[in-house]
Amino acid sequence: MVLTALRGALGFLTRLPVGGDESNWDAFRRAPVAFPLVGYVVGALAALPLLLPLPIPTAAALYLVTLYLVTGVTHADGLADLGDAAVVHGDADRRLSVLKDSQTGVGGLLAFGLTLVVLALGAFGLAGAGGRVGLTAAVAIALAAEVGAKAGMATLVCLGAPAHEGLGSALVGENSSAGLLAVAVACLPVVALAPVTGGPAVVAALCCGPVVALLVRSWGRARLGGVSGDLLGATNELARAAAVHAGVVTWTLS
Repeated sequence: MVLTALRGALGFLTRLPVGGDESNWDAFRRAPVAFPLVGYVVGALAALPLLLPLPIPTAAALYLVTLYLVTGVTHADGLADLGDAAVVHGDADRRLSVLKDSQTGVGGLLAFGLTLVVLALGAFGLAGAGGRVGLTAAVAIALAAEVGAKAGMATLVCLGAPAHEGLGSALVGENSSAGLLAVAVACLPVVALAPVTGGPAVVAALCCGPVVALLVRSWGRARLGGVSGDLLGATNELARAAAVHAGVVTWTLS
């Protein structure tokens, strides 16, 4: 069951050629634990440039390139849609119509652009941290950031209510808070890395995902009446950017 759900999650959350069919998708949307499991795969692949003997700017750039080659732009599109909805005037119906609009406005460009810059600066610090304290810390923080971001998506899926019928409701409508226990268990391997790698920095990076998810959920309830698929993607992008910085800052201060 978990392996079937994982295959469906990889097919939905990444561009990896895993194949899959309707049964994989159905298993995934009923198993939020698959979200952080995908985070391990994406995080490990994205961290590969940090293992190479490259200049810091090059390693940071390749980290970003690898992320979007693996995950595609679906989550980034969700962030852009959220940015457009956040700046529009009107009620929940008006904001939902903006979310569904395929065109990207100034709000969306600003939201994605700022988040990308924040992530790039965090990646620069992450690559630098690898050079100063050893590769294991940098890789562990990158892994924790991705697992935490996906755990944030799972948090939304488990605690949110659908804002409207669509792809997001197929996930949110099928799960409850009970699914968070398995999600937490799936995150334990990252926590186990903390004493031998990045210490508190790994935990800080991991925790950003659920925290960002709760903030996005609060905004969604107040402005949209619930959670949409775009909010899931936006949570992933925002949580990753916050997590990389949280990990680097915590390591720097510890």
